[in-house]
Amino acid sequence: MAGNSFGSIFKVTTFGESHGIAIGGVIDGCPSGLKIDFEAIQNEMNRRKPGQSKIVTQRKEPDEVEFLSGIFEGVTTGTSIGFVIRNSNQKSNDYAHIKDTYRPSHADFTYTKKYGHRDYRGGGRSSARETACRVVAGAIAKQYINSIKITAYTSSVGNITLNKNYSDLNFDLIESNAIRCPEPNVAEAMISKIKEIKKQGDTIGGVITCVIQNVPIGLGEPVFDKLHAELGKAMLSINAVKGFEYGSGFEGAKLLGSTHNDLFNEDGSTQTNFSGGIQGGISNGMDIYFRVAFKPVATIMQKQDALNADGKIEEMQGKGRHDPCVVPRAVPIVEAMAALVMADFMLLNHLYKH
Repeated sequence: MAGNSFGSIFKVTTFGESHGIAIGGVIDGCPSGLKIDFEAIQNEMNRRKPGQSKIVTQRKEPDEVEFLSGIFEGVTTGTSIGFVIRNSNQKSNDYAHIKDTYRPSHADFTYTKKYGHRDYRGGGRSSARETACRVVAGAIAKQYINSIKITAYTSSVGNITLNKNYSDLNFDLIESNAIRCPEPNVAEAMISKIKEIKKQGDTIGGVITCVIQNVPIGLGEPVFDKLHAELGKAMLSINAVKGFEYGSGFEGAKLLGSTHNDLFNEDGSTQTNFSGGIQGGISNGMDIYFRVAFKPVATIMQKQDALNADGKIEEMQGKGRHDPCVVPRAVPIVEAMAALVMADFMLLNHLYKH
């Protein structure tokens, strides 16, 4: 059992391997007295789970959460919340062909070199299966910060991009299609592209945009623990993420200060929001928005050269059930990690004020 933690006060520790009997985790720092909506937690799990459409892996897992501690009669006790998610559809033999071979651009090689031994059954700790634990913790964090609204959606797949500002979109349409894009015509093009790539035995990447609304002023810490730095860390810890930008991002580097500055209104709000709701690492009350880039999945169903444990190059081909594009299932993961960051800073703010 291997464990890794995220957060300072509201903290989640995930453990277990991808193709064993179960995965699970522990959530620390959740205040007592929080009435838990178990249906809402399961709904978040259903958004992430495999097998939900033809454009994701066809592995079937119910992803039902079993809570072991920290919740009594539906209310948090203030002690550690332990939970487990039992696996029901693992097929370890699907990965036997990579036992001694390292998939290009996968963590197989680096894990072996770092630890001297790796769980090759799907990637072990680098498997996307691990993110199910994050979604459980994020679902509880959402309930703690229920006044803050966190919404993520697919904004691009390959070169197909949703070129609209989030304020012009109908978020109610996000769950109306398999790709989780709130613009139906663009969603249809994205889905067709993924199906085409899947037939070729290949994979494709994309971008998820996340918007955090109703954020109180003052969340975040100066210097090293800035709000955007913690959001960046959270997003970059997700499997397959290659980039993070908030507010104007890299496009902001092309502007002049006279254009980029967010001028104030008398109530302290700003006329524009190039800052992305964060200034000096601290929330200013405006919407926080950011984008997360996901690479194409490393395991492809085409033949390609790979390195084996003997240091030889050999031909290999992926097998088993893999996502042709991780983006649709990653939308709830991005929301979950954002919720964990916001919950952590809400608790920190509460401590400082008392």
